[in-house]
Amino acid sequence: MTRFHKIIALLCALVAALVVTIFRMQIGIAQRSDPAQRVERGRHLVENVAMCAECHTPRLRSGALDRSRWLQGAPMAYKPLGETPWAPLAPAIAGLPGYSEEQAVVLLMTGQKPGGAACLPPMPAYRLSRDEALDVVAYLKSLPAGR
Repeated sequence: MTRFHKIIALLCALVAALVVTIFRMQIGIAQRSDPAQRVERGRHLVENVAMCAECHTPRLRSGALDRSRWLQGAPMAYKPLGETPWAPLAPAIAGLPGYSEEQAVVLLMTGQKPGGAACLPPMPAYRLSRDEALDVVAYLKSLPAGR
């Protein structure tokens, strides 16, 4: 094989790799933008990773989460022993009342509410990626807002 043929073969391999990479990126973009997949990924992040229901869902007398009031807001079941800023109530997040999509995304990416204030503890200052935040917002928006 001549030097010219080797260069052509190398260029063909690079073009093929580029085409495959672009194809995979397009598939990934399509999958991330599928609304049902966004909601499902957001549900996973909310329910299994961040465990939002532990604070944002009221409990039954038995101590179990009240699934009929899922993420509808609840009084905090605990508080610090010493004096410290503390939220006595975890607000309703189902349906994201009071937040635009972009405001909720910013909160989940930076830990800051509209206006720039930080959430009071025990709410952690999440640092989600934009895609993760969009997924969480898609899930929360899919839920019925509080009664």
